[in-house]
Amino acid sequence: MVGLSWADYPDRFREETHMKVGFIGLGNMGLPMATSLHAAGHALAVWNRTEAKAAPLKDQGARVARSPAEAARGADVVFSMLADDGAVSSAVFGQDGLLAGLAPGAVHVSSSTISVALSEKLAEAHASAGQRYIAAPVFGRPAAAASKQLWVVAAGPKQDVERCRPLLEALGRGLTVLGENAPAASVVKLSGNFLIASMMEALAEAFALTRKSGIEPKAFLDVFQSVFARSPIFEGYAKLIAEEKYEPAGFKLRLGLKDVELALGAARAAEVPMPLASLVRDQFLGGVAQGHGDLDWSALGALVAERAGLERGR
Repeated sequence: MVGLSWADYPDRFREETHMKVGFIGLGNMGLPMATSLHAAGHALAVWNRTEAKAAPLKDQGARVARSPAEAARGADVVFSMLADDGAVSSAVFGQDGLLAGLAPGAVHVSSSTISVALSEKLAEAHASAGQRYIAAPVFGRPAAAASKQLWVVAAGPKQDVERCRPLLEALGRGLTVLGENAPAASVVKLSGNFLIASMMEALAEAFALTRKSGIEPKAFLDVFQSVFARSPIFEGYAKLIAEEKYEPAGFKLRLGLKDVELALGAARAAEVPMPLASLVRDQFLGGVAQGHGDLDWSALGALVAERAGLERGR
């Protein structure tokens, strides 16, 4: 289906209730998110650096584009869901990038976890081109994306957020609108990921202490679930650490390092001391340095256990 235009889609995709949507980035999060949009009845054009990852959507009738610009060309809204600032910058500003293909008045929805500075740069670049921009990162792991249980935090001009609301609501169980300053969504996403990273450090230390004291991880997990667990995120990570299940990675440790560093960058810019963030950053950095960067970021549990003299699986 490479090279097809929007006109090749059935008439039902051109009804007012459906939109022409481009989606850039089909990784662990992007693929299920794009699948949810397609399932909601929107015409979809997708691009991924490794084209083979687009095969499941192609089989469902999505159009596979040869570049970000082609995915954006003619679309009402284009989502990007990429790993880091470098990948987003390349896909947006590079040759045949999103910026070159997006029509005036069309919306770029950035769902990537990126720096506040890049979100500001994207807002300025799209405004200069007569395009629209909102930031809408998500909270949740790949399983939550596949089951439409993500929580979306969105910010940008009110009319643009409302225009994209049906798409954002198709992705998950809830949506929080943060106001008209798009980079605010990046601040909230980075702050939330810092909370998760801090939670995992506390869990890792608690499990290491109880294990070293001769208490079975399952027993402490039972106490945690009975007394402390009120959040599926908190409980889910506790279970991963207790069972030492760090593969396959839902979210890689090296990406956790990136997010905490971005949070520290935002803290520096705002002159907000975050000593725990610095500690957690060093923990992640140590894990990457030891060759564990591709494990799930809950592998903080393994790093702390190792320092405590504990062996895996004992």
